[in-house]
Amino acid sequence: MMSKFQIKQHFASVEHPQSNGQAEAANKIIVNGLKKQMEKAQGDWVEHLYSVLWAYRTTVQTSTGETPFRITYGCEAMIPVEIGEPSLRKLQTLQERVNNEAIAAELDLIDEVRTTAHLRDVATKRLIVARYNRKVKHRSFEKDDLVLRRADIGNKNSREGKLAANWEGPYRIREKLGSSAYVLETLNGEALKRTWNADKLRAYYS
Repeated sequence: MMSKFQIKQHFASVEHPQSNGQAEAANKIIVNGLKKQMEKAQGDWVEHLYSVLWAYRTTVQTSTGETPFRITYGCEAMIPVEIGEPSLRKLQTLQERVNNEAIAAELDLIDEVRTTAHLRDVATKRLIVARYNRKVKHRSFEKDDLVLRRADIGNKNSREGKLAANWEGPYRIREKLGSSAYVLETLNGEALKRTWNADKLRAYYS
């Protein structure tokens, strides 16, 4: 269909979840929520998708300290019960909206809320990176060492999905470039086209 209508398709991280870690993390939360609902729904997950999405969008995120709903619309969401039976929060909100100045102030505040949420998210990611880097162990290989290569880098079989092997090989170290770059070759002596970093390799033990 793409070639028929002469459309060029380009994958970006926003539209291509395989290259977006944040999308994968959000999808994992949604899938876990659906699994809990499916225990009673007997696999009818479509009917419960909206309730799971509502719960995710109205829950305070640890990284930002705000709900996705407030960051998007500038105010907290109200549950259907509050609409049918007015709560104190709804009455106060309606009273504030009578004053146009309160509406303008709320719209001006959303930019500050988004900026604060962004800064808090960046700070959280830096803490996660620092914590991860403390546990990283430096890997070093020598010439003629046998190693395994991450399977998601090469031509991974899409039919196997998540059941595919994470590592492939073994390969032999043909040449060491610097401290963490290597040239690999097959056991038959055929060199691979590109170089590989140490974090994409692991030692092979027969």
